[in-house]
Amino acid sequence: MSKTRIYILNGHPAATSLSKTLAETYTKAAKSAGFETRFQHLNTLRFDMDFERAGYKDVKPLEPDLEEVMANIAWAEHVVIVAPMWWGSLPAKLKGLFDRAFLPGRTFDTRNPNRFGMPAPMLTGRSARVVLTSDTPTWFLWLAYRNPIASTLKGHILGFVGIKPVRLTQFAGATDATPKTVTRWLKKVEALGAKGA
Repeated sequence: MSKTRIYILNGHPAATSLSKTLAETYTKAAKSAGFETRFQHLNTLRFDMDFERAGYKDVKPLEPDLEEVMANIAWAEHVVIVAPMWWGSLPAKLKGLFDRAFLPGRTFDTRNPNRFGMPAPMLTGRSARVVLTSDTPTWFLWLAYRNPIASTLKGHILGFVGIKPVRLTQFAGATDATPKTVTRWLKKVEALGAKGA
């Protein structure tokens, strides 16, 4: 089996969470299966979430923790992000990570656009798995809103910089999930980790 390098980010801003447990379960299973892994908790990363500038001409330097995130993505062949859905989107700190770190010249190239005139992606050759928890049922997200968080992650963020395919696993009813339900979710994530999927 070829060793796949997997970077896992627990994208929940709290010190303890279901996302953290899911991310650690995935990591443990991947390691046991022989994959190389790197793991980070959003909670421990220190950086200013606000971009604060009007354009990309004078961006503030990335903090060491953001540089480490980008080094881990550059190293990885597969990126796994585990996060909750809050207000139909990502937690502010996780969105801030993308706002700050996914910069032109680093993740996309505005000087050499693709054939459609869009910036060329610079993080190609990587796939991703996003594991999302929410209280809103997944069927309702699709029916009422067309699941905007899915299109944001797949198209506007990860796909935009060339990370694809992006596969999505969603667990709904997270706040009131029974221990039996959580165990089922953990087993599903463990199976994904064991396959490096």
